[in-house]
Amino acid sequence: MAAKDLRVNKEIRVREVRLIDEKGEQRGIIPTIEALELARQANADLVEVSPNADPPVCKILDYGKYKFDQEKRRKESKKKQKQIKLKEIRMQPKIETHDLEFKTKHIKTFLEEGNKVKVTIRFRGRELAHTELGRDVLMKVNEILEELETDFSMDRKPIMEGRFMSMILSPKTGKK
Repeated sequence: MAAKDLRVNKEIRVREVRLIDEKGEQRGIIPTIEALELARQANADLVEVSPNADPPVCKILDYGKYKFDQEKRRKESKKKQKQIKLKEIRMQPKIETHDLEFKTKHIKTFLEEGNKVKVTIRFRGRELAHTELGRDVLMKVNEILEELETDFSMDRKPIMEGRFMSMILSPKTGKK
């Protein structure tokens, strides 16, 4: 439960609560009025930390500091996450060799950065009658990546999606 959803002091409207004092020790089930008085004596707040329990669990603590620590922990965990993006490279079945190699080098850099790559072949007009040319281009991309010693895996083999044929490549786990 997020810190902003917690009830504090007078917002707690139950008859009795299970209390944990400022030292972290269980005080047992006591009336809410008595728990509020103990919090006031300790110059702290009575915070409902587990509202779904029966009776609800409340702690005596400094609510401002508690919210600050929660936010700090949330930001810290967000910092450690690695966002994987899906990059897309588009080609046509009639692509020249140099262009194919150039775009494949871009695919390699995306994979080395830890991103997934969707390689798409767009068919126009009569090209739709020759989808095998698009499949050949995608297989050629795989060959070039293997020649460049790129550490990748094919998440999705080449499949048709309307006028497009695409495959998805991802970096091998354990790599950046």
